[in-house]
This record gives sequence, structure tokens and C-alpha cells, in this order.
Amino acid sequence: MSGSAEAWPEGASVEVLNARSSGTLMEALGIRFTELGEGYLRATMPVDARTHQPYGLLHGGASVALAETLGSTGGILLAGGKAVVGLEINANHLRAVRDGLVTGTARPIHIGRSTQVWEIRIEDADARPVCISRITLAVLPQPPASSNRVLGESL
Repeated sequence: MSGSAEAWPEGASVEVLNARSSGTLMEALGIRFTELGEGYLRATMPVDARTHQPYGLLHGGASVALAETLGSTGGILLAGGKAVVGLEINANHLRAVRDGLVTGTARPIHIGRSTQVWEIRIEDADARPVCISRITLAVLPQPPASSNRVLGESL
């Protein structure tokens, strides 16, 4: 992955990630994982009534939800069975989108024992930047609460 020794764990797939999204915010917003590439994780989100703000534009919070979904999911996959939780996320909204599909791509910047940092680039259908985000994750020895949705359990 991007010049590091990290690799997606055996058994990781977009099918598994999408199945784990059932009944969550990701399903409600229409977020779908589309690619686990070498050094990146990709997902799409529709720009429609679910993700609009009152002016009919993509809501900045929806972009942040896509960014956090990608960064946190990538973090979980690379946490070696440990849990990750978000410490901080920022987002610069660069372009308005009214409809169609946006695509987010997450790439790790730092994968450490106690923290991870991910960059997420969200683009419109013409590959123009819509939002640039960065998330910092804390790596914990176990999930903060019991959950049957922890990705590492099935991988």
C-alpha cells in the first residue's frame, strides 16, 4: 500500500463491507463501497434528497459522513483486530454538487500503533474535487462497546 508494508487483511472485500453497512447510516445515505485497491479504499454516495441541504446541494455533513465512513473503515481494516474511533475530522468543501454520484477515495497517511491518519478525496462524476478531508483515528485494544458489526470479526 502506497509505499508501506500495510496490506488489506485476507477476506476483506467490498461485498463484506457493504453487507456490514446494512441497517446503518451508510445504508440510509446510500453509501456503497466499490473498490479495495492497492493503497486505497473507495465508495460512492448519491446526491439526492437523502444527501441534500435545503438549497438542493450536497450537504457538507453528508460529505463528512462519507469521509468518516471511508477513513474509519480503512482504519478498522488495518488495525490488526483492534478497534478504531475518530478523534478529529476536518473537511474543506470545494465544489457544489446538485445531483448524480460522488466518489470518495481514502488513503492512509500514517498507520501507527495508537493513531492513524487518513486523507479522503471526494470527487464529482467528472473527477473534479468536491471535498478534501482528513481524519485522525485512535487505535484501541477493543471496541468501546460490544457490537456485532466490528469488521475485524469476520475477516
